[in-house]
Amino acid sequence: MNAPATIRPSTADRIDPITAAVIQGALENIAIEMGHKLMRMSYSSIIRESEDFGAALTDADGNQLCECKMSTPLQSGPIPGYIRGIKRALAARGDVIRPGDVIMHNDPYGGASHGPDVSFTVPIFVDGALAAFSVTTAHHLDIGSATPGSAGIVDAVDAYSEGLQFKAIKVSDEGRVNRAVWQILRDNIRAPQLVVGDMEAQIKAAEIGAERFLALVGRYGMEQITAAADHLMDYSERLMRDAIRALPDGTYAAETRIDGFLDDPNPARRDLPIKVAVTVAGDEITVDLTGTAPQVSDRPINMPFEGTVDCAIWLTLRSILLDSALYGDVPQNAGLTRPITIVAPKGCLANPIFPAPTIARFTPGNAMADTLMRALSQIVPEQVSAGVGNLRVVSFSGLKEGRHWVHMEIFEGSYGGRFGLNGMDAVDTLYANTRNNPIEDIESHLPIRVDRYELRSDAPAAGQWRGGIGSVREFTLLSDGAFSIEGDGHSQRPWGHDGGEAGRPGELTLERADGGTEILPSKVPYHEARHGDRVLARGPNGGGYGDPLKREPAAVLDDVLDGHFDVAQAAALYGVAIRDGAVDDAATAALRQQRAA
Repeated sequence: MNAPATIRPSTADRIDPITAAVIQGALENIAIEMGHKLMRMSYSSIIRESEDFGAALTDADGNQLCECKMSTPLQSGPIPGYIRGIKRALAARGDVIRPGDVIMHNDPYGGASHGPDVSFTVPIFVDGALAAFSVTTAHHLDIGSATPGSAGIVDAVDAYSEGLQFKAIKVSDEGRVNRAVWQILRDNIRAPQLVVGDMEAQIKAAEIGAERFLALVGRYGMEQITAAADHLMDYSERLMRDAIRALPDGTYAAETRIDGFLDDPNPARRDLPIKVAVTVAGDEITVDLTGTAPQVSDRPINMPFEGTVDCAIWLTLRSILLDSALYGDVPQNAGLTRPITIVAPKGCLANPIFPAPTIARFTPGNAMADTLMRALSQIVPEQVSAGVGNLRVVSFSGLKEGRHWVHMEIFEGSYGGRFGLNGMDAVDTLYANTRNNPIEDIESHLPIRVDRYELRSDAPAAGQWRGGIGSVREFTLLSDGAFSIEGDGHSQRPWGHDGGEAGRPGELTLERADGGTEILPSKVPYHEARHGDRVLARGPNGGGYGDPLKREPAAVLDDVLDGHFDVAQAAALYGVAIRDGAVDDAATAALRQQRAA
């Protein structure tokens, strides 16, 4: 059977900007509705509460038209890559996309961010021609990897040990449900009642998106929608090019290091460099990752070039150069990426070669975004933060009455200080953007007790604007089970900017019910735990921004009153003298003059 014709956007189409904006608003509302429906229909807290999902519409070529603003950038951002990967895989098999198809895809070497982020794509046909795609993505609690869960599989030796691979699999073929695929899923994943339920919710949300898009076509016509999409992609591109053109031409480089595997005797697996060189030339930017460490072929910290690396770079540039606080609502579409070129040598961490494993790409990708921000600090210092405290992802699991339970938790990091503002405390940073799970939700569904959830008590990184504070999380297992962890930031302190103090690294401890204590590295493969064992995690503190001696004394006093540090530390770190709950101006001036000398 021949593939139906494809409607391709024409740049020759013209539309007035008001109609284009109205259509853009309608498209964005469709994506938002898809996200709300997916959250409400999902079974697992990682989607329902943490919002670790994506929802978007693309045109027939995979160019993004809109995305759900509630979703994480690492879910919605890769969706165009999913579409390209699906098309390549189907073409290689001699298959085509037809009305009634629903396509499942999670190939990290075919556009997906990593294996647990599974997409479901519904093609949209208008008058028999392929016009668009409605797509949802979401992180799933288990996809049949070597050990329970889909986070912390840090000892995977290749792509096959990371779980099931879905390369453009039609779970529905021209409207006929492929029941064998669903049975394979149920038979090969842990907690299938949750995972399959979430997948079915994704399909329904994507189908809702397709229905709403067709209703929009019925109102405006496909020609008008195509013209609006072209207009708004060109508009977003112009905004990005104007922002780049305002930068000084030149090349600006930065380097950071990630932990890798700190307890591994092989030096090729620890303290690995990430290098970024940003070249500005007119209205275009090239981000060159040459010099980044070679891929680790038997450990899963490699980052898919398409799906992780590109999204980390696009998001960082868009957030810094087109800050919504200044620019307002910028249409999120493919036009934003046109002026950006990314270079990464084949075989490095940022462009691995199959079958190098990639499931734990989360924290290296966040470190790459942070390194790009450090490079940009040389030319737009007032638009960046100092070094961020990286995140960690934990999977808890166990058996209850012969059935697996699995829970995934994202532990917050923190931002560095910013020009005019302190760093944000205890938040997901950069491309993560997920929410925390409410304690009540965790304790009502799982054999886990949350004993502590608070800010770190050690002093935040000093600066004219202090660094953000990481969280302290303590979990007690109420039955025998296990945990696995992927994280970073135990060996390196988040960088301080322009005289600001470097931040504090993260820490991880297992406190056993029998009284023993185990200091853990930032990455922990499947680790058995007993009833009463406690996992204690301290998130990193972000770096400080600017000279601490320039911090407003009143702000230092507020920090003391808030308990972030004491009076002695106020004098030592900031040169601020506090007496009887107030700033002593004369003593402060003398202290600061002494320190400056």
